[in-house]
Amino acid sequence: MFEVIFLSVLAILWIIFAVIQDLKKREVPNWLNFSLIIFALGFRFFYSLFSGENFSFFFQGLIGFGIFLVLGNLFYYARMFAGGDAKLLISLGAVLPFSDKFMVNLEFFLLFFVLFFFAGAVYSIGASIFLTVKNYGKFKKEIRNQAKKNKILLYAVMFFGLALMSIGFSEKIFFFIGILVFLLPYFYVYVKAVDESCMVKKIRTAELREGDWLYRNVRVGRRIIKARWEGLSKEEIRLIRKKYRQIVIRQGVPFAPVFLITFLIYVSLWKSFG
Repeated sequence: MFEVIFLSVLAILWIIFAVIQDLKKREVPNWLNFSLIIFALGFRFFYSLFSGENFSFFFQGLIGFGIFLVLGNLFYYARMFAGGDAKLLISLGAVLPFSDKFMVNLEFFLLFFVLFFFAGAVYSIGASIFLTVKNYGKFKKEIRNQAKKNKILLYAVMFFGLALMSIGFSEKIFFFIGILVFLLPYFYVYVKAVDESCMVKKIRTAELREGDWLYRNVRVGRRIIKARWEGLSKEEIRLIRKKYRQIVIRQGVPFAPVFLITFLIYVSLWKSFG
């Protein structure tokens, strides 16, 4: 039990620091993620070495790290996670296998992701509502703009939703699908309005950090620095600072708090059922 408590406390402390960094600087430092991997695997190795038992506790950490390495990269390249969030997820792979049995760990990995995506959904909805209220003036103007700009698409999808609902008088499943389709355009317009009115910010180029997202492409001499998912490199930041004093970037919602919420629930459930 000592080993589970040690890994839990280690991860909680590291995630708390990640949350602070994410809220303050909108990034989770690489050294934080890499050091958690090193400490977690190092502890597993020496615990297995001196406990007099086999090395299954260490090997399960390696397996967990490998599984989360694949998943973290999958989420990153699928553009579901930013780089820092993906690396934080990968580092937790070295922590989460609390059992020396692979199938038990696999079941709790599944539990972790169920908790994670549920907490992420609730957190994202709450964050979007907070940002909407905080920037209500800009949001109100932008949602009208988005509705006007996407008017034809909105009407087409809503009409399709109504058609499905009409079929629902004979097949109930189509009625519920039609409701979802009908509401989808409203959700799309809302998300776009929040993104454009609340997540776009003008900052001094001196404040730019590696990985920041440009709002739009920027021309520096003959070179065009593109707004891309991977964010800015150090070289691109250097070039931008030579020409511009201010730049417009797109910010994401700090997502590290979701890791903390999920991990705390995960540990409590492990104590109850593990």
